[in-house]
Amino acid sequence: MLTAALGLIGALIFGSADFLGGLAAKRMSAMVVTAVAAASGLAALLLALPFVGGVWSPEAVFWGALSGVSGAIAISLLYACLAIGPMSILSPLTAVASAVVPMVAGLAGGEKLAPIGYWALGLALVAVVLVGFVPERGAVRPSTIGVLMALGSGTMIGAFMIMIDLTPTDSGLVPLVLNRAVNGAIMFTLVGVLALVGLRRRRMPPAGAASGAGSAHAPGSGAGVVLRRTTLIVGLRLAVACGVVDVVANFLLLLGMRAGDLSVMSVLTAMYPAGTILLAALVLRERIAPVQWLGLTAALIAAGMLAAA
Repeated sequence: MLTAALGLIGALIFGSADFLGGLAAKRMSAMVVTAVAAASGLAALLLALPFVGGVWSPEAVFWGALSGVSGAIAISLLYACLAIGPMSILSPLTAVASAVVPMVAGLAGGEKLAPIGYWALGLALVAVVLVGFVPERGAVRPSTIGVLMALGSGTMIGAFMIMIDLTPTDSGLVPLVLNRAVNGAIMFTLVGVLALVGLRRRRMPPAGAASGAGSAHAPGSGAGVVLRRTTLIVGLRLAVACGVVDVVANFLLLLGMRAGDLSVMSVLTAMYPAGTILLAALVLRERIAPVQWLGLTAALIAAGMLAAA
């Protein structure tokens, strides 16, 4: 019962973090959003560490740091495949892969469920697809590279869960601290490299370009600067909130793995699109498709079956 509750609540919170990150990415670079979220998440974990505690063992440091690498790869592949599209197919494909990989690892490692539990896992996987599927008019078939990127992203997310599950039970928040530190270091490095490349390109004037000295003083340019600055500040605040909310979800994931099975937590956590969809409906008044309502219902039924397993 506890594992099912932690899994569902964690999935909703993961979805909430994605919602905040999506709003932030509309105002600034998605790569910058990811880096800022990693930094704010690390700060939140460091503040909580003295109260929650954790033993800094070599295993906790190793698996935590390695999970940060897998997380950075997962995010990069996710953004790349969603940019290729169609999102309505590649997004649920990523979620399913992120559930199947640790579920198989957990069951292969000796985790046992009652017969109803296996039926529940199957129903939960169906729910993941239904919740994440957003029908699009005239949607095109995904390319091979898009499918491979989605599968790679989901696999890396699943690898993150496996690595966190491998950390010692007395490690507390230590693995998550290492995860965010390594993840943030990688993302900020990528942002810095991309910024340097962009700066170098801007310093190279195009051939035959006019000086255009008076354009900088065009009417309304000051208002545009203020608007961009305000948009950037809002984006940064959303990115910071995204990072804090995300580490709360990761903490619940960690607790669920300590209390129950990796196979159960991985499938329940993969229902994270539900949190994004519900918030988008409440805040942005976006319409929830009937197939998604069916998926949400199936998810609740599956969670009840897992609680009884």
